[in-house]
Amino acid sequence: MKLLISTLVCGQWIMASSFAPHLQSAKPFTTTTILFSLKPAAIPLMDSGKALARSGELLIDATSTSTMDSYGGGLSAAGANIRNAGDCVAQAAASCRFKTAAELVCDEMREAATCLLEAVDDLKKGVDDANVDDNKELSGQIEALIPSMQSSGTNLEKAGEGILKRTNLVEIGESLFQTGVNLDALALGIKNVNPDLQETTDSCGRLLYAAEKMKEAGNNLKGIQKEKKKGKGWLKG
Repeated sequence: MKLLISTLVCGQWIMASSFAPHLQSAKPFTTTTILFSLKPAAIPLMDSGKALARSGELLIDATSTSTMDSYGGGLSAAGANIRNAGDCVAQAAASCRFKTAAELVCDEMREAATCLLEAVDDLKKGVDDANVDDNKELSGQIEALIPSMQSSGTNLEKAGEGILKRTNLVEIGESLFQTGVNLDALALGIKNVNPDLQETTDSCGRLLYAAEKMKEAGNNLKGIQKEKKKGKGWLKG
């Protein structure tokens, strides 16, 4: 049986139940979900990440050949970081399909940027390795990779920061596009490390594709659609 409590208010008896619920003011609902969609970047970003990872693996393979014989040094470590960056980009792409996963995209994007920036230190070690072996030509070729690697990491970090700060999609897209531009330069530099080696040529090819798809992802966020061939032009390849 409920216990009733009587209270005298303004000359009248008011009956109240001791089991009456205690009302609390509702707390405001808060969320950190970013209210825009990164979905347009999902597919090209996934392709870019996979190609980037493969490019890093091929660079590692190149250092293990008898021609270069530098496996375990700075250049192969840079290849490992490129591979790891590609894996992170692919993970980011997988989350781009969902509005509520924007923070995951941000985390993976910034982790990919960290890998590329760590690869800069690896390349500097690669320069030292080549100098120790008195290979001035290789030293110069590895050193030439540093600016494009640095810029790639910086722009990818900027894209992740833009997502974190809820920057508009055009600015985020531009950061991805510039990442692709710098990956282009990095790809050509990798081929120049040893133009006659199949592994460096293949690494360059994969990285060029990664750059192309990274730029496409950026353009998609900026609202710039790739032109489609009209008529039967596609038959000409």
